[in-house]
Amino acid sequence: MVDWEARGYPAEQEAREQLQERERFAQIGILIGTLGIVLALIGLFPSITGVEAQSGVGVLQVLVILFGLILLIVGALLFVKIMFYPFQRTNLAQDIAIRLSLTGLLMTAAIGLADVLGFGSHAPGDESNLPYIGPWQAAGMALGFAVASVGVLVFTLMGAQGDGSDVQE
Repeated sequence: MVDWEARGYPAEQEAREQLQERERFAQIGILIGTLGIVLALIGLFPSITGVEAQSGVGVLQVLVILFGLILLIVGALLFVKIMFYPFQRTNLAQDIAIRLSLTGLLMTAAIGLADVLGFGSHAPGDESNLPYIGPWQAAGMALGFAVASVGVLVFTLMGAQGDGSDVQE
């Protein structure tokens, strides 16, 4: 009769179960990111859902775009952390990358909602001045999202490359 415990079978079984659990959490990260992409596309192109498009971009549309971009970045960060660095603490570069991603998302939100917040070219309170997304605002939102994306890339590339000696306990 084969002695499976002597051959290390329970350790292999435990490692396999940990891998399956990591894959499940990674799938949640992918799901969050995919939901973000879908919401951002619905915000950018509302005719996808069958809603008749109005002239200009409304506040609700900007909020849907922002929420989609936030979900996309959070899903990407979650996926990278779980799949590439599962049992490692984040190092200083990765902490900075997370903050860079959040700063990019904050830039995107502030630029996208500038008219609503009162520092855009179309101040709130006047019915003739509806919130408006102009080309500079759209470029600023794209720049903010690019900064957030660079944060995800930095998080991915600056992880610990060692032998896993800094494993959390």
